[in-house]
Amino acid sequence: MALTHEPTAPYHSAQDALRVLETVARHSTGVTDAVLARLTGLGTQRLTPLLRMLRREGYVEQTADGAYVTGAALSRLGSAQSHEEALREKLQQTLDQLRDSVGAAVYISRYIDGEVRVTQCAEGPATPAVHEWVDFRSSAHASAVGKSLLGQLDVNGRRDHLARHKMARLTSRTITNEKLLLSRLDAHPPTVPVLDLQEYAVGTVCAAVPITAGSSVGCLALSLPVEHAHRLRQAADRLNKGAAPVLLSLAI
Repeated sequence: MALTHEPTAPYHSAQDALRVLETVARHSTGVTDAVLARLTGLGTQRLTPLLRMLRREGYVEQTADGAYVTGAALSRLGSAQSHEEALREKLQQTLDQLRDSVGAAVYISRYIDGEVRVTQCAEGPATPAVHEWVDFRSSAHASAVGKSLLGQLDVNGRRDHLARHKMARLTSRTITNEKLLLSRLDAHPPTVPVLDLQEYAVGTVCAAVPITAGSSVGCLALSLPVEHAHRLRQAADRLNKGAAPVLLSLAI
């Protein structure tokens, strides 16, 4: 299975953040933002928000004299012994922050062993998760999560998945024609969120953005009750802009 995705804005932000982290880690006694700018080649306009994000996520800390050193979150993720537990906790913390920021339930989904899997979710009383009335593994053709993941596969990978999972009509809006679905997936720009406008479930709208790096296919998604559909595109844009910390955690 090959990937067809193109690097998105969150991907570039995560790559730049990794460069900053690697530079900070090489200076155990601390490094100033001026030196970081020179060593990474990142201008102040680019470096300042990255450092702000890295501090917020706990990857770097600032000393009394203004220098940057590695933070506790980086130390935890860098530990081989507790890496998986630390990663899950860090991702959940980031998802909770995104949920509060966009005002919607937020999910991480991965394409693992040929199946769609929602691996983590952040929900709350005011931001309920979508009711999984049909298994997400068999409804990729209808959900924003599924279409985002399928869109990152090559055409053979997409056809293989659809051959194993019948494209059932879940609502009146569900696409059940394979040729039409493949055409839309192929034409969809990788930097534009994938939307689900009551295609998976009546009463719910969703959006998903790719968080793929290397050979691992994934996406970050949100869901809203249909009465909040007017907020979907704005929320999706905010989710896309906030995806870099998720990608960064997965890359460390």
